Amino acid sequence: MAGLSLRCGDCGVQLRSVEEAQAHAEATSHTNFAESDEAVLNLICAGCGKPCRSQTEVDLHTKRTGHAEFTDKTMEAAKPIDLEAPLKPASGAMDVDASGSGESQAEMVAPEVNKEMLADLESMGFSVGRATRALHFSSNSTIEGAINWLSEHQEDPDIDEMPMVPAISNAEANKPSLTPEEKKIKAQELRERARKKKEEEERRMEREREKERIRIGKELLEAKRMEEVNERKRIIELRRLEKEEERRAREKIRQKLEEDKAERRRKLGLPAEVPSASKPSAAPPVEEKKSALPVRPATKAEQMRDCLRNIKQQNKEEDAKVKRAFQTLLTYIGNVVKSPEEDKFRKIRLSNATFQERVGNLGGIQFLELCGFEKLEDDEFLFLARNKVDKAILNTAGAELNSAITNPFFGVL
Repeated sequence: MAGLSLRCGDCGVQLRSVEEAQAHAEATSHTNFAESDEAVLNLICAGCGKPCRSQTEVDLHTKRTGHAEFTDKTMEAAKPIDLEAPLKPASGAMDVDASGSGESQAEMVAPEVNKEMLADLESMGFSVGRATRALHFSSNSTIEGAINWLSEHQEDPDIDEMPMVPAISNAEANKPSLTPEEKKIKAQELRERARKKKEEEERRMEREREKERIRIGKELLEAKRMEEVNERKRIIELRRLEKEEERRAREKIRQKLEEDKAERRRKLGLPAEVPSASKPSAAPPVEEKKSALPVRPATKAEQMRDCLRNIKQQNKEEDAKVKRAFQTLLTYIGNVVKSPEEDKFRKIRLSNATFQERVGNLGGIQFLELCGFEKLEDDEFLFLARNKVDKAILNTAGAELNSAITNPFFGVL
């Protein structure tokens, strides 16, 4: 069975036909060819239909056009190699025979190119005709020059055809235009220029990355600053509420003292003191300030404060237990804020003896419900769902508990 391609035993290049093998032999003087069952690669661009014979051609085409989708039609285009088929005569010879004036016309031959560079291009996957054309039209300068020429002319319809030149012109073209030393210097200049271009591109990309890092850093700093501003506002509001609570407690104590004093004077038979006119006017500003508070935070904070006040007033003779209950509630709230993902901090068994002794028997369950806890499974557990964890409410609860623990006047009246 005939093979699908011919492989050059000297350089390893795969050739699609006997004609290509003959052209390769004439250009490189390689004569060791063997049949191969491996077909020459044939990738068709899905965007423009251009055929590519190697991955290098695919990369060049993608870089130039942006087309990245290719259809593999290697096996469809593969044909068995017929070593017995006669070679087609060169077009120049046909023209000579047809015209009958071969002696008067110049003989057309394939141009002479650098054999080493031709072998390198063929090892990259380029056909003999394409590699020869690139080296010829780039003046056999360098591999880089040939590849650049291919990337600029890969859409030419005759890109894979072997270029033909007059024998005399070919002989003149074979004359070296540069000495080996000059070629080395030229190649060094090209490499240096490519290196500088690459370094410049890397510096440009580094500058872009640095700008992006600076922009992201500024955004993070601004977000952090806004968070700190909001936190300061919240703390100021909590302190104002604490001071208002202390002021109301002192006012109630003062009124109680006035009432006790009046009662003692009455028992002693002394005339009652004339109340000052300024006392009744103290209440309206409190109501005005209270009405000026934000609706939602003030309502939630007031509910929590009233709940804690009721616990303290219902257990007046057990200050130690009340304080322990407040501290236990603060621990529950703090654990949820620090580790909201932990289920064990968001689930409390109501039948737990320690919980009932410290919190449940004193009325602390209502406070936990204000924080978002709900009773589950026939009132056996208090559970705070993960999606209902509101750190703002929990922070408010923590502030109210701290105030109740540290304020000596809390819940006195």
